[in-house]
Amino acid sequence: MVNPIVVGIIGAGRIGRLHADNLRMMPLFKLKSISEAVIGEELLVWAESRNLGSIFVSGEDILNDPEIEAVFICTPTDSHAYWIEQAARAKKHIFCEKPISLSSAQTSKALQTVKEEGVLLQVGFNRRMDPNFRRLKQLVESGELGSPQIVKITSRDPQPPGEAYVRSSGGMFMDMTIHDFDMARYLMGEEVAEVYTRGANLIDPMFGRNGDVDTAVITLTFASGAICVIDNSRKAVYGYDQRVEVFGSGGSAVADNCRPTTVEVSTAASVTRDQPLHFFLERYNQAFSEEISAFARAIRLQEPIICSGLDGQQAERIAEAAKESHLTGLPVKLTHCAGEKVSAM
Repeated sequence: MVNPIVVGIIGAGRIGRLHADNLRMMPLFKLKSISEAVIGEELLVWAESRNLGSIFVSGEDILNDPEIEAVFICTPTDSHAYWIEQAARAKKHIFCEKPISLSSAQTSKALQTVKEEGVLLQVGFNRRMDPNFRRLKQLVESGELGSPQIVKITSRDPQPPGEAYVRSSGGMFMDMTIHDFDMARYLMGEEVAEVYTRGANLIDPMFGRNGDVDTAVITLTFASGAICVIDNSRKAVYGYDQRVEVFGSGGSAVADNCRPTTVEVSTAASVTRDQPLHFFLERYNQAFSEEISAFARAIRLQEPIICSGLDGQQAERIAEAAKESHLTGLPVKLTHCAGEKVSAM
């Protein structure tokens, strides 16, 4: 029988609580403690309802616990790199939400510490574990679609985030589109050579006030010459729009939106079906569970990490190039180091 992995979570916001609930459902994990900078009554009620033991103000208390083997970093993005370095020095395996940091240089420093300390790091690009997108990946790898030529990714949120969040998020490309950058690399299995962006403020002037955009189309050119087109919007009035198509020399495959039911109603007046699932918590619920299950297998069974620190950094580099292209109006070329490889799972 495999001993459960004792875990602590640093950061008890929405994503930290989501992971806490998933960890509690998995026999491979034992959630021991959680930390949050401000412990209010609402958090205490939530923790009590789940019989959660220790709640700390400082993540250091979690890192100093010798029983804890792995930590989940679910704090605001600008603190991710700090906690990665601290956790690595404490010899804890690390699951970190995306992105690793807001600059690839800062990420490099954190990844070097992880390498020196010999711990595992998985980045939370959960969409890799979505069964629909994994099927697309299998079709590409099997050669059933021939040589991939065009990837089209649509990713549109149902409503904009608040202004306080936008100020600290790193902007659309680093906060939202970064999932799509990772998905493009994941599906193609190769690196992006050039990025070209057109961005606009069409939804809310709040984004412009904060130096951000709310609408964008990004074109990625891969080393092979294949092309990926990503379109993003911060507000799709009909729901959470998540679609991907891979077109190749041998055919095409499409992953459509997930809906509450597959029922289509046809009458004399109209043909209707359910709107897409409302937001990421519903749409990617299975993927969130699968990614932490894969993390457990990497620790206990030495399986490959499904999304490495390098994968996280490469997505950040594409996001930085996308922003540069938006600001300059010019395509931005990316160079890559020898030995860089997209995680294949």
